[in-house]
Amino acid sequence: MDDKKRCTEEFEKLLSVMDRLRETCPWDMKQTFESLRKLTIEETYELSDAVSSGDDQGIRNELGDIMLHLVFYAKIGSERGTFTMTDVLKKINEKLVYRHPHVFGDVKVAGPSEVAENWEKLKIREENGYKPVLSGVPSSMPAIVKANRIQEKARGVGFDWEKPDQVWDKMIEEINELKNEIKDLDTDRIESELGDVMFSIINASRLYGIDPEAALEKTNRRFIKRFNYLENKTLRKGISLHDMSLDEMNVIWEEAKKYDPPGRC
Repeated sequence: MDDKKRCTEEFEKLLSVMDRLRETCPWDMKQTFESLRKLTIEETYELSDAVSSGDDQGIRNELGDIMLHLVFYAKIGSERGTFTMTDVLKKINEKLVYRHPHVFGDVKVAGPSEVAENWEKLKIREENGYKPVLSGVPSSMPAIVKANRIQEKARGVGFDWEKPDQVWDKMIEEINELKNEIKDLDTDRIESELGDVMFSIINASRLYGIDPEAALEKTNRRFIKRFNYLENKTLRKGISLHDMSLDEMNVIWEEAKKYDPPGRC
């Protein structure tokens, strides 16, 4: 039996399992779109953790959990008479064909960046005429991811730097404005200018092909490793971090950096 046929059978089994759960399980029977929402977000972050860790088995398991949620939403939709899993699959198939005219039509593209630009242009036009360029950015999306997505969508209609190195002057300008506001100790203005600095840094990372969320997460993990090294080494000596000076901690911190240099996570 080929893998596609086995996949179809397992998917049909999952649909049947969900039918049974909604009919007989007290917990599953009471779930709604709203109650599932926060759980779906949690599962998505767990998948992200598995991807960041390079854990293929973890990715497989977390994808299964997310697949369960997709089926769950579709089941609730069918019960409400608003949509079914068939509707979901039909819609995504139509969308993929429509947004890939270079695959399913006669459009020619020069590379991935042109594919992404065409995707955004087609997305704007496809539903009942014109839609605002940034209307598809979820309001609840984490700020770093949202900023990156906003910039990508703006780029899709040509609102972007012509060359990546042009962003550096803008970043320096924003940093200088932040420094000026810090001198005046105006909290609201400092917050505003700090946001501008962060937005410009995210812009730079995007222009150089770096995912800012992934970059920051790697730094988070690297900091945790190094701080754990610092803490464990002092505990083994019977010393509390509270009793150490910053200079003493920095000595061990530099030692930790040698064991965990940038580029390793």
